[in-house]
Amino acid sequence: MQPRIEILTTKKLIGMSLETSLVENKTVQLFKTFMPRKKEIQNIKSKDVFDIRVYPNDYYANFSPAATFTKWAAVEVSTLEEMPTGMKSIILTGGEYAVFTIKGADSTPSTFQYIFTQWLPNSIYILDNRPHFDILGEKTQQRDPDAEEEIWIPIQLKA
Repeated sequence: MQPRIEILTTKKLIGMSLETSLVENKTVQLFKTFMPRKKEIQNIKSKDVFDIRVYPNDYYANFSPAATFTKWAAVEVSTLEEMPTGMKSIILTGGEYAVFTIKGADSTPSTFQYIFTQWLPNSIYILDNRPHFDILGEKTQQRDPDAEEEIWIPIQLKA
């Protein structure tokens, strides 16, 4: 599985976030809260939903499944001027990303294992300290064998 390399332009997003860990995994709780309220957001640029992970600086250096990070469910907007009550904004700064397209139901854990234990160590890149995210588009459906999503990993060239 080889990624395509993309240059992300800065994106403005509105959504909801919470602190979680791989052990706790509050993703379902977050999306059950966010998705019914998504229609309250003005100036949405596409139907894509962003599943964003903001890790502390030392998250991968001292990796533990119990370590916490901030998880977001958000959509891209053209302006941050109108924000629904209880929602916040996040800016994804531009930069280089390795984009992995995964197909099929429940393949995400093995994909992440491949990315971080095989692809990244053997590539010309290292992780960059920016948010990681998945784009959940129209082809994303849980437990659908034809499901498709994109995993965006921030990278920079090795020194």
